[in-house]
Amino acid sequence: MNAAAVVTGGSRGIGRAVVERLVADGATVVFSYVADERAAREVADGLGGRATPVRADAADVAQIEGLFERADEVFAAAGAGPLTALVNNAGVLRHAPIAEVTPEAYDEVMAVNARGAYFTLREAARRMADGGRIVNVSTTGTAWPSPGESVYVAGKAAIEQLTRVASRELGPRGITVNCVSPGATDTDLLREGVPREAYQAVAHMTALGRVGTPADIAAVVALLLSPDAGWLTGQNLRADGGLV
Repeated sequence: MNAAAVVTGGSRGIGRAVVERLVADGATVVFSYVADERAAREVADGLGGRATPVRADAADVAQIEGLFERADEVFAAAGAGPLTALVNNAGVLRHAPIAEVTPEAYDEVMAVNARGAYFTLREAARRMADGGRIVNVSTTGTAWPSPGESVYVAGKAAIEQLTRVASRELGPRGITVNCVSPGATDTDLLREGVPREAYQAVAHMTALGRVGTPADIAAVVALLLSPDAGWLTGQNLRADGGLV
C-alpha cells in the first residue's frame, strides 16, 4: 500500500491495530492520541518509527488542524506525497440512562464523536489527493443499541450520515468515503465496561461464535483503503461477525 495515511485515536485498541496494519502494508502513517503518550510511543517504537504519533484532541478543532499540518510535514519528509488515506477512528464512550445524562456529558461525547469527526473529515477533504480513501469508524450499536448508550450512538449515527454526504461531495474527485461499524471487539474498553458473563453471551450470539479482535476490524479497514475497493463508496460495513 503506497499510502500517506492519518489515523485518529491510534494508540490503543482498534486504532492501534489499524496503524500496525497500514504500516505492515507499506503506508506512511501519522496517528493521533490524546493523553497516553507512553502508549503512543510504544506503538511508534514497535513499528520502528514508521508511524508518527501526534498529540491532538479531536474535540479541539485547532488541534485537528495541527494534526494535519504535522502530517503534511511528515509526508513531505518521507517523500510520501499528499494525504491519500484517512481513518477517522477517535471516539469516546460514556454510559448513562437518558434520564441521567447531563449537558456536560452530552457535549463531551458529541464533541469528539460527531463534531471532531466532522472537522477531521473537513481537513482531509481539503488536502487529500484525487483517488484517495476515507474510512469513518462507527459502531454496530447504531443498529443494535443498548441501554445507556444514547449519546454514544447518536454521535456515531451522525458519522454514518456524514459518510453518505461526503461520498457524494468527494466522489467527483475519485475519493471514496465509507464507514466500518465494529461489533463487540476485544479491547480494553470492552473488557473494562462489560461484565464477563455479558462478554461471553455476546460471543455466543455472533454467527462466528466469538467477539472480534482489533486485527479483524483493521483488516476490513485495510480492504476499504485498497485499490480493490474503488467501486465501494457511501457504504456502512458492519464488521461484527454476524451479530446484527
